[in-house]
Amino acid sequence: MALVAMTSVAGDNIKAVDRENLDTSTSPGTNFYQYACGGWKLNNPLDPQYARFGTFDQLAENSRNQVKDIITTLGKNNPQGSIKQKVGDLYALGMDSVRLNKEGMQPLMNDVNKYKALTRNDLSAVIADFHNGISDPFFNSQVMADMKDSNTNMLYLMQGGLGMGDRDYYLEKDPNTVKVRNAYANYIQQLFQLIGYKKGNAKKAAQGIMAIETELAKVAMTREDSRDYSKLYNVTSVAQLKADYPNINWDQYFKGLNIQTPEKVCVFQPKSIAKVNEMFKGLKEQAIREYLIFKYIDAASPYLSDAFADANFDMYSRAMSGKQVKMPRWKHSLDVPNTLLGEAVGQLYVEKYFPADSKKKMQQLVDNLKKALGEHIATLSWMSPKTKVNALVKLNSFTVKIGYPDKWRDYSNLNIDATKSYWENVLNARRFQAAYEYSQLGKPVDKERWFMTPQTVNAYYEPSSNEICFPAGILQAPYFDPNADEACNYGAIGVVIGHEMTHGFDDQGRNFDHNGNMVDWWTAEDAAKFQELANKLGAQYSAEIVADDVHANGNFTMGENIADHGGLRVAYSAFKKTDQGKGNELIDGFTPDQRFFLSYANVWAANITKEEMLRRTKVDPHSLGVNRVNVAIRNLDEFFKAFNIVEGMNMWRDPADRVIIW
Repeated sequence: MALVAMTSVAGDNIKAVDRENLDTSTSPGTNFYQYACGGWKLNNPLDPQYARFGTFDQLAENSRNQVKDIITTLGKNNPQGSIKQKVGDLYALGMDSVRLNKEGMQPLMNDVNKYKALTRNDLSAVIADFHNGISDPFFNSQVMADMKDSNTNMLYLMQGGLGMGDRDYYLEKDPNTVKVRNAYANYIQQLFQLIGYKKGNAKKAAQGIMAIETELAKVAMTREDSRDYSKLYNVTSVAQLKADYPNINWDQYFKGLNIQTPEKVCVFQPKSIAKVNEMFKGLKEQAIREYLIFKYIDAASPYLSDAFADANFDMYSRAMSGKQVKMPRWKHSLDVPNTLLGEAVGQLYVEKYFPADSKKKMQQLVDNLKKALGEHIATLSWMSPKTKVNALVKLNSFTVKIGYPDKWRDYSNLNIDATKSYWENVLNARRFQAAYEYSQLGKPVDKERWFMTPQTVNAYYEPSSNEICFPAGILQAPYFDPNADEACNYGAIGVVIGHEMTHGFDDQGRNFDHNGNMVDWWTAEDAAKFQELANKLGAQYSAEIVADDVHANGNFTMGENIADHGGLRVAYSAFKKTDQGKGNELIDGFTPDQRFFLSYANVWAANITKEEMLRRTKVDPHSLGVNRVNVAIRNLDEFFKAFNIVEGMNMWRDPADRVIIW
C-alpha cells in the first residue's frame, strides 16, 4: 500500500525503522500488527525452548547474556563470604549435572521424612516454615505497606495453595483446561513415584491433593474481584483473627515467621482463610502430610536431578505453555543467583553496562512525558476541576527511579556452601529473602527500596510509594537508544514511561493519593465517568478472540490496557513537542508519526504458542501483544491520519467508539 507521498529525506545515519521487521504484503489498514511486525515474526521463528519470544524477550536475552559474561568471568577461589564466591558457587552448583543426578532425591528426604511424621498440632508451625521461602500451601502471607497508611508496614494474609496458579484451571471444562488439569494430576503422581512411592499409592496421593486444591479453588477470589482493593482491604485485630479462624494456631504461625504477634492484619480473601480454617480441622492428617510433601517436592524439583527437573518442565512449561524443549542448563543456573542475589549481581551489572549518559537522557524523557501527562489532565473534558487538581498533585509527587538504587542490599549474612546440595543452598537463599521481607514488619516503609533488580528488563509503578521505576536492563535498544531516532525512542521507551505513569491513574492506581494512601480523591461524578470510559475500553479488548473460541478478558487486563492507552497518548504528545515531532521529514520513507507508531508496534512483536496464549489469558493481567497494538492504537485519531486509514478498512474504528481516558 502506498503511504503518504513525500519527497524530502533526512537523517540517513539515524537508527530508525528496520524495514526487515515489516510485512509489506499486509496493509496497515488491514492488520497493523502484522504489517509492522510480520517481518520480525518471520525472521524470528519460535525456538522450541520458548512459549513466547518477542522483542521484549530478545532484550531480556541480551541482559541474560550480559549477566552470563559477568558471572562466568568471576573466577574461582574467591574469598569465602564474598559476593563473587556466593554468586559463582551458586551458579556452579546449578551447572553440575553429574552431581545433581548422583544425589537424586537425597537432598529432599530429611524434610520429606519430617513431613511424614507431621501431626495436626504442628501444622501451623510447618505452614509458617513453608512460607519462609519454600511455597504457599493452603494460604500465603506478605509484609507490605498499609494501603491506608503508606509509611507503615502491615502483614497481609492471602489465598494460596494452588499449584496451577489460577482457580480456573481447577474449575473450567474446556478441552485445553482439562488437558492441563490431567497433566497436573499426572505430574503430582510422578513426583511421588520419584521419591519411592508405589504407583498405586502415588496415584491415591495425587487424587487427595487435587481434591484439596480444588476445594481451595472453589472459594478463591476471581481475577476480576482481586483487582478491587475495596474487597481486599479487610483489616482485623489479631484477637478477632483468632476468633474467626480458631483452627489455625496463629501464635504458632507468627512465631514460625519469626515475627512478633502484630496488633492487626489484613485478610485479603476471607473466604479462602475460612476454608483453610475448616480444612485444618476436617482433613485427615495423612492428606495434609501428602499435600505438604508435594508442595515441598514441587518447589525443589527444578534444583534436583534431571528426572525431577524434566517432570517440572513437562508440567509447567510443556503442558501449560507449549514449550517443546528445556532451555540450556546455563540459563536456568544463571537465573538463580540473578534472582536470589539480584542486587549483588545488579551492582556488577551497572558498573559494566549502564553508561551515565543513559540515565541523563532517560530523565529528560521522563520530564517531557510528565509534562505532557499534566497537560492532558488539565484539558480533560470529562473530569471536574476539583479532581484535576488532586490528579495533578499526585502526578507532581511522583518519585522517579532510573537505572539502579542509591543503596544496595547487604548479603553478608547469606551463606552459600558448595559442600551442600544445590537445593539446600537455593532454599537457604530463599529463606534469607523471606526473612528480610518479614523483618520489615514493625519498621517504617523503606521508600528507597527497589522492587526490581537493575538488570531486569521491565518497569513498574508502585502505588504505596507513588513511584515509577525504570531499571537499567530495559534501557537498551530497541526500547531505548540515546543515538536513535526520536520518534523511535518516544514510540518505545517513551510509551513505557507513559505506561507506568498512567498506572497511577488506572482502575487500581487511581484509588491511591499522592502520598500512596488509599484515599478517595475523586468526586462521585468523575468516578462514574471514569468507570464508564474504562468499561468501554474493556469491552474493546473482550471482543477479541485469543484462540479457538476463547475471548480476551478486558476486565482482568483493565489496568494494563488503560496504561497502554494512556502511555501511547502521553508519549505521542511529548514527542510532538520535539523538533522532529514538529516537522515532517522522512527517514527511510516514513514520516515521524509513522515511525512513532511502528516503533510502538515493534515493542510487542512476538511469536507465541496457542497454549501460552490461553495460559496468559487466565493468569496475565497484560493483554497479548497483538491486542496491545491493534486494539490500543485504534483509539488515537493520529494513528488513522498517519497511515491513511479510512472507513471500510479492518483497522478503522468509528470516532464515536474511540476512547480517551488520560
